[in-house]
Amino acid sequence: MGGPLSGLRIVEFAGIGPGPFCGMMLADHGAEVIRVDRASGGRGGSQPVSTKDVLARGRKSIALDLKAKQGIALARKLCASADGLIEGFRPGVMERLGLGPEVLLSDNPKLVYGRMTGWGQSGPYAPFAGHDINYIALAGALAHFGRAGEKPTPPINMVGDFGGGGMMLAFGMVSALLSVARGGEGQVIDAAMTDGTAVLMAMIHGMANQGLWREDLGANLLDTGAHFYDTYETADGKFVSIGSIEPQFYAELRARVGLADDPAFDAQMNPAAWPDLKEKLAAIFARKTRAEWDEALEHSDVCYAPVLTMSEAREHPHNIARETFVDVAGSPQPAPAPRYSGTATATPDAAPMPGDDTDAILADLGIDAGEIAALREAGAVS
Repeated sequence: MGGPLSGLRIVEFAGIGPGPFCGMMLADHGAEVIRVDRASGGRGGSQPVSTKDVLARGRKSIALDLKAKQGIALARKLCASADGLIEGFRPGVMERLGLGPEVLLSDNPKLVYGRMTGWGQSGPYAPFAGHDINYIALAGALAHFGRAGEKPTPPINMVGDFGGGGMMLAFGMVSALLSVARGGEGQVIDAAMTDGTAVLMAMIHGMANQGLWREDLGANLLDTGAHFYDTYETADGKFVSIGSIEPQFYAELRARVGLADDPAFDAQMNPAAWPDLKEKLAAIFARKTRAEWDEALEHSDVCYAPVLTMSEAREHPHNIARETFVDVAGSPQPAPAPRYSGTATATPDAAPMPGDDTDAILADLGIDAGEIAALREAGAVS
């Protein structure tokens, strides 16, 4: 793999969701990410192990039995050779395995030890189970996703697992690795999805502090309250998106949909007028198909885009031109992002099956073929 993180080795203890997403981001940008899979072949969770698993792409895999002393010893040896580590277990699990920060940082003082949890390593909720929906609820985000008069709607698991979780941990890992590169010591990163989600809400907190955001659902500029920032159904049952916030963009929207001379739409920023104006806009968009609205509004400053499914997005000319999606071993998936001018990333390799690289990784650690055979016979590796 190419990329600006080339030369870094990260050990990732297999998990689900945000931990693997962090590992994918680091691998996409050039790090060698070695995934410690279970000797049993599973990875936890209900999702089957597959080479089509996008979150697991670009890795090497070693399968260890972490319930066996030999497996733990191999994990320690591997972490001693690494620049960073990612783990997503409940607080205390790694310590009980004998792989906690105190042990591994004594082996490798430059190690960046990344910990990914929902509630964090401390606090009243820390020992208990949860999922994305719970973390974004407690962080004060979920209450603001949804339409007026309806219940809060989780934005699948984009905000907690990936934005506030995996991406935040990836940022923390790179920051701490940079600190080590500048002469600092290794350290532990406590990445909690509740904390990360709260940070993602920074602009909304700022708007509320200035009296520009109400806590009522669907009553604000960006939460489907405004008629000029919403989705609308078209004549063929598809949808389009409008984000005409600034006056010049709003004026172009009015001109292109035939509302330039309607005085009711002069009250753009009057929340009391929004419901009626939204009803009028909905009626207008319902008169044409999505393709017809594409022809009328694409490539303009209306701030317009068709609402595409994943499969449709892969076929859109803009995404094709930018190579936003790639094919990995017959599996379509998002390309690494962002882009670099001087250290370009490569197309990722498909996800390995658990243990695909066990022998090669052990050999790299100085373990000979006879020892590897004995470890396999003992069930410590697979």
